[in-house]
Amino acid sequence: MHIILVHGAGGTAYTWSSVLPLLEAHGHAVTVADNFSRSLREDETAVRALIEATEGPVLLVGHSYGGAVISAAGTHERVAGLVYVAAFGPDRDESVQQIVNRYEPAEVSKYMTRGPAGEWISSPDEESWQELAWDVPEAVRTMAKTEKRVSGNSIFTQTNIEPAWSSRPSWYLVASSDKHLRPEIQRFMAGRMGATVEEVDTSHAVPHAAPERVAAIVERALAVLAPVAT
Repeated sequence: MHIILVHGAGGTAYTWSSVLPLLEAHGHAVTVADNFSRSLREDETAVRALIEATEGPVLLVGHSYGGAVISAAGTHERVAGLVYVAAFGPDRDESVQQIVNRYEPAEVSKYMTRGPAGEWISSPDEESWQELAWDVPEAVRTMAKTEKRVSGNSIFTQTNIEPAWSSRPSWYLVASSDKHLRPEIQRFMAGRMGATVEEVDTSHAVPHAAPERVAAIVERALAVLAPVAT
């Protein structure tokens, strides 16, 4: 089964740089998306193109906003399952913004500014790192600063059309110390999906803070899906 990893808002393929070697070491075929985070529709289309470029069944793995992308693109007929890593899972006609608006603002909000076109820009200063991603290795943090992208407002406001998790098995890794996406929101979304849920005590940057836990839940999903895919 082919694995496609999808990063979150403003991220790049570097999001998965600590997870990818673990999966490849176990012999898995993996593709890493590198979306531009300008709109949900554009990122969905890009991931669907990656699915089309593979053969056989696919497991989609999304981190943060990447969960919204796999929820949309995952309706492709060859997607067998979905893994959410501290990720959004919008329902039908629901946006990321609508989900977060139902809760108190997360700590990350005080470090976000808006650009002239409504784009979201995160602060790269040391204070924000210490509060929001304290458990990310220093070398990773340094590289991530150079890899960061600005996120278009449309990724948060465009609604999902049909949630893939309503028709496919899903797994959810909750980050219980997350200050970007509140853990109670994660648990709510995982529960409504009927996902198989695990928790890890990390910041939002789970793929770098606990890459072995991400690889492990992917492996467990594969073990369940493999008999179905053959």
